[in-house]
Amino acid sequence: MIRPAADMKKVIALLAFAMMSLAAIAQEYRYEVGPALGVSGYVGDISGGNMYKHPGVVGGGVFRYNMNSRIAFKGNLLYASLSGNSNDCPSKFPDGEHYEFSSHLVDLGAQAEFNFLNFGVGPRYKNYSRISPYMVVGIGATASFVDGTHLSVNLPMGVGVKYKLKPRLNVGFEFTMRKCFGDRIDGLSDLNRIAHGFAKNTDWYSVAMFTLTYEFSKRCTKCHYVE
Repeated sequence: MIRPAADMKKVIALLAFAMMSLAAIAQEYRYEVGPALGVSGYVGDISGGNMYKHPGVVGGGVFRYNMNSRIAFKGNLLYASLSGNSNDCPSKFPDGEHYEFSSHLVDLGAQAEFNFLNFGVGPRYKNYSRISPYMVVGIGATASFVDGTHLSVNLPMGVGVKYKLKPRLNVGFEFTMRKCFGDRIDGLSDLNRIAHGFAKNTDWYSVAMFTLTYEFSKRCTKCHYVE
C-alpha cells in the first residue's frame, strides 16, 4: 500500500536535516583576522613589584588558523610601549644609582591555543559553545628600541577567553607573560653587577589585550569531507 503522506514526511525530514547540516558547515571557517588593543606591563631590573605601575599601550593585529573547535594557531604583530623607574624598587643599587627608561618594542610571534570548550556555533549534537576559555603558549621575537636596537627571543604563555558575537565575528581577551631570553628590552643590564646569561637576569613583559576577529575562507562543504 502506498502511503504518500508518510513518504512526504520522510522527504521533508531529510530535506530539513540536509539544510541544517549545510548551514552548520557554512558557519565553519578556517581563518580569522583582526585588530588587537590593550596594555603592556614591564618586569625587569627596575620594575619593583607592580608590573602595571607604569602601564604602556599595546596595539597591532592577529591572524588565526582554526584547526578545529578545540585547537587554533595564531600569529601576532604587536607594538608596545614600556617604561620603568628605579624609585619603585624597594632595594637600592650599588653606589645609590638611579635608573629610569621609556622605550617601545615590536613583537612578532606565533602561538598555539587550546580551547577548553568546543568553540563555535552549529547543531546541538556537536555541543558547540559560543564562549570558551583557552590557554596559549608559543614563541616569538622582540625588537626593543632604547639606546639602540636590541633583539631577543621571547616565550609567551598565558590564558584568554573568546566569545562569538555572530557566526563570523569573535571578540576575545588575552593575558600573556612574555619571557625574553635577553636583558636589554629596558636598555639596562647587570645593574647589580651580576652577569646575565641566556636564561638568567632576563626581562619579562606582559600583554593584556582585546581582539576583534572576522572569520573567512569556508571549509569544504562536501559530505563526509575531512580536512
